[in-house]
Amino acid sequence: MNDGGLTRGVPTGAQASIETLEIDPATPLFRVRSFSLLFITRVASTTAFQMISVVVGWHVYELTDSALQLGLIGLAQFMAPILLMVPAGQIVDRYNRRLVLRLSYALAFVSSAGLMLVAAMPAPSLTAIYLLVFANMAARTFEQPLMQALLPAMAPRPILNRAIAAHVSARHLAVLIGPSLGGVLYIFGPVFDYGVCTALVLAAFIATLLLPDPGRPALQPDLSLDTILAGFRFIWRCEVILGAMLFEFAAALFGTVSALFPIYARDVLQIGAWGAGVLRSAPALGALIAAAMLTRFPIRHNGGVWLYSAFALTGIAALVFGVSENLALSVAALMLVGIGDMISTVVRQTLIQMTTPDDMRGRVFAVNSLFYGTATHLGSFRAGVLAELIGAVGSVLIGGLAIIATVGLWTWLFPALRRVDRPDEPQPYEQGGMTRRG
Repeated sequence: MNDGGLTRGVPTGAQASIETLEIDPATPLFRVRSFSLLFITRVASTTAFQMISVVVGWHVYELTDSALQLGLIGLAQFMAPILLMVPAGQIVDRYNRRLVLRLSYALAFVSSAGLMLVAAMPAPSLTAIYLLVFANMAARTFEQPLMQALLPAMAPRPILNRAIAAHVSARHLAVLIGPSLGGVLYIFGPVFDYGVCTALVLAAFIATLLLPDPGRPALQPDLSLDTILAGFRFIWRCEVILGAMLFEFAAALFGTVSALFPIYARDVLQIGAWGAGVLRSAPALGALIAAAMLTRFPIRHNGGVWLYSAFALTGIAALVFGVSENLALSVAALMLVGIGDMISTVVRQTLIQMTTPDDMRGRVFAVNSLFYGTATHLGSFRAGVLAELIGAVGSVLIGGLAIIATVGLWTWLFPALRRVDRPDEPQPYEQGGMTRRG
């Protein structure tokens, strides 16, 4: 069968030709050159980001012995998406997305190289480190909606469902590799570690130079408050997408337990610091297993049932982890958390990709990233506060029960989400007071 030149590269300016290309749905994903390149950029850049998150923490704590300074790193990472995510979505929908992605990696390269240079100084400046961390997170803030908006332009429609699963798995692969790699390489010092991060970002940038040109979105929104808020309005008018995003928000808010891993490793499981690393890797491992299955057997029917079941699995697994005093059982429970998260993420992203018009994908995915990122930070805060008040076990159990309660509540609040059959088909949404298919 003619694959349209996919295995040999795709002509420039070919978003429509790639997205609408008729190929065998069983075509191996990595024979599609455009998708393979996008996958490489995702793995390389996210691994670098995960490494920097670990290295900066160790480096600053080594310099200051101050928990407050570690908190300021988190503040710098938190402020970038809060300030930039909404305008980032506007830019993604207005300009050539490949060009904007290259510029974001250029900023990430400069910030990573800057951290390497600061670390090499006799007296590293903390102010410079915080500013460079903010710049690195700013690049990441643009990258997130860009990656989601570019994916349909780099994967033909017949394999998009599988491509989304593989694309999400790239993030979990980086989460599995990045922190460990950053910690191990720190034995050579922060300068070397930052240098490896810089090299990974450079690899991601080079991959973008080989990506086919998707062109500018067909409709470029005017720069105004109305168009900036268009992503929020679209989500509000589409019950399926609104329900899916709020579902993810609730799961991240109540199900985030990674902040408590040191407590579980030391006080509950009594396995020490290495055990905290094992616990942190377990959800990513479960997600990768689920991704391997979903890329081979994509969800074609009963998408709503799969989504609700995945969130229920996450809540039940969190309860098991909360009461477990056995390492093997705890790791298995966290792997199930990762499996549930992967399934729900793939269904949710497929629904958004297939329903959102191309000229609005940047703004809609910017809101989606803001939802998820904010919920993760708030979830860590919630877990820590409750752990301080009632203990780590109680905090995790309340979170797991809240997720299960959310599943029941969402069944009533968002019936259209529950009834979704094929997630790879556009869902109804309202526009101009009328409900139509996208």
